[in-house]
Amino acid sequence: MKQLHYDRKNLSDQVLLELYKRLLKPRMVEEKMLILIRQGKVSKWFSGIGQEAISVGIVSALQPDEYVLPMHRNLAVFTSRDIPLHRLFSQWQGKANGFTKGRERSFHFGTQEYHIVGMISHLGPQMGVADGIALAHKLRQEKKITAVFTGEGGTSEGDFHEALNIASVWELPVLFVIENNGYGLSTPTNEQYRCEHLADRAKGYGMESHIIDGNNILDVYTQVQAIAQSMRENPRPVLIEFLTFRMRGHEEASGTKYVPQELMDMWEKKDPLENYRLYLKQIGVLSEAMDQQLREEFKKEIDKDWQVVQQEPEIVADLTTELADMYAPYQYEEVKPGGEVANIRLIDAISQGLMQSFERHDNLIIMGQDIAEYGGAFKVTDGFVDKFGKARIRNTPICESAVVSAAMGYSINGGKAIMEMQFGDFVSTGFNPIVNYLAKIHYRWNEKADVVVRMPCGGGTQAGPFHSQTNEAWFTKTPGLKVVYPAFPFDAKGLMNTAINDPNPVIFFEHKLLYRSIYQDVPKDYYTLAFGKASLLREGEQVSIVTFGAGVHWALEILDANPQIKADLIDLRTLQPLDTETVFNSVKKTNKVIILQEDSMFGGIASDLSAMIMENCFEYLDAPVKRVASIETAIPFVKALEEQYLPKGRFEQALKDLLAY
Repeated sequence: MKQLHYDRKNLSDQVLLELYKRLLKPRMVEEKMLILIRQGKVSKWFSGIGQEAISVGIVSALQPDEYVLPMHRNLAVFTSRDIPLHRLFSQWQGKANGFTKGRERSFHFGTQEYHIVGMISHLGPQMGVADGIALAHKLRQEKKITAVFTGEGGTSEGDFHEALNIASVWELPVLFVIENNGYGLSTPTNEQYRCEHLADRAKGYGMESHIIDGNNILDVYTQVQAIAQSMRENPRPVLIEFLTFRMRGHEEASGTKYVPQELMDMWEKKDPLENYRLYLKQIGVLSEAMDQQLREEFKKEIDKDWQVVQQEPEIVADLTTELADMYAPYQYEEVKPGGEVANIRLIDAISQGLMQSFERHDNLIIMGQDIAEYGGAFKVTDGFVDKFGKARIRNTPICESAVVSAAMGYSINGGKAIMEMQFGDFVSTGFNPIVNYLAKIHYRWNEKADVVVRMPCGGGTQAGPFHSQTNEAWFTKTPGLKVVYPAFPFDAKGLMNTAINDPNPVIFFEHKLLYRSIYQDVPKDYYTLAFGKASLLREGEQVSIVTFGAGVHWALEILDANPQIKADLIDLRTLQPLDTETVFNSVKKTNKVIILQEDSMFGGIASDLSAMIMENCFEYLDAPVKRVASIETAIPFVKALEEQYLPKGRFEQALKDLLAY
């Protein structure tokens, strides 16, 4: 066998032996898993055989409380952090003693206890999450780094490039780890990129990079150790491309038929475990007897812990637990407003709420495009830099996905984050981390997403298809998110303060047309308003009008123009949680209901609310539930076309038709 060249430098025998143990243990666990798969006792497995030295070397070079974000074939990260095998086995078998209550498989989980943050299948976001974790360390002036893994295939994703750019601009101590094993599932590297080395991609971001033999445990450990210590003293991102190979398929069922046999033979000779074992024997650190004893001890531990898990009961489905765990626990604390008020606009109320929340929460930051000195596209954060500094009021590059992910990472590492979409329409480029990461993380492994995403939205300003959407239905559909949509300054300030206090992800819609057109007396002091409480603005016996956002003001205008109509007018204020009790009680009183929304009809909140009313109030209805919404097109630019698109002009006649039914 062709051996790798090892240089022990000044490493003690004890360190050399510990590295061997950390290589051997995951290899033996994997060999056990491969047997169990053939026996039908394990359903799926992503093997890291052949590339364990990268995980072992990096974790060994990190401090125990430094976060590492691995992928699905980095078993050695978990074993090197000394997670008990029975807990890992429980996780893989979907038992309660795992980390996800049977809700996730393999390594799709994290654990604060061991400072590990697992991946999601959409690989890209974890790169930005690492940025956020590192940002929290940097702002607290802690000399810590964060290591995040990806494969050579993952470097093609936009999130990878966004995360590198943010880390470079903000000088974040993130160690970006590329495990280049030659294949993304079955696609070879020559079909994935044209640069000679993936490490060269760092040059475009002004970032330091290195190429390291990923099968040489001593090279990995010593070089990463030196780089990590340098990063702690001089915070900056570093990209390392590790050259390696996986000896099994992408996952066990995939096989390796697409790999030329001569390539398999070549990499087999570079096995990180076998080469290192021979080296330790040659220099007298490891004897055959010692090696055999280690293997017997690991085998006993593996077999014992596997048997423990076989005795664990199967997960029993409990509906109450499942529903409760979608959101992190939050006990709302009411802060009543003071007596002194000022007549201010909706935009001023939001700005005031943000500023007072920044004064109350030292760990609160806001990120977004042009929000610092410029004050944001709508000047909501104007003056914030002077008061709170650029460390907390952070301009971002134009990369919504990585910024949302960074907000998630900042929350993981103990912070509170607000992310401003310059326009709510732009959320589409940050959609994945919101609906697949923020929304699901507490359900998956009991971690909160203390993030507020601000969404300037809505039509009526002739801004066209990409600056006028109100896309709340994208998020009310997604369990795990809270959705807030105020229509008045008083509500906007109180609900914003609650959104920031709530440890769950909140999508906060701010209608641009209302920013400077709606005034109200608003308490000057800090106060909060509870989610899930609609506001009854008008009372009447003839009909219930249910709406939110700009629809509230359209309805008020129509009612003022038609004083003969006696209606309950309900402003929902929050769409998730939704105050169905107020709606149902009103419908039972008036026996007719009309729901008004600015978004187009199909699939909107009005459709679900209509269905709920039919299911819960059918016997009280004297007419079909009526929905009024925008037409089924994109929102146009020209004023005449936009007025035709929006439902305001159709609402009055629809209301009168319903009353005449």
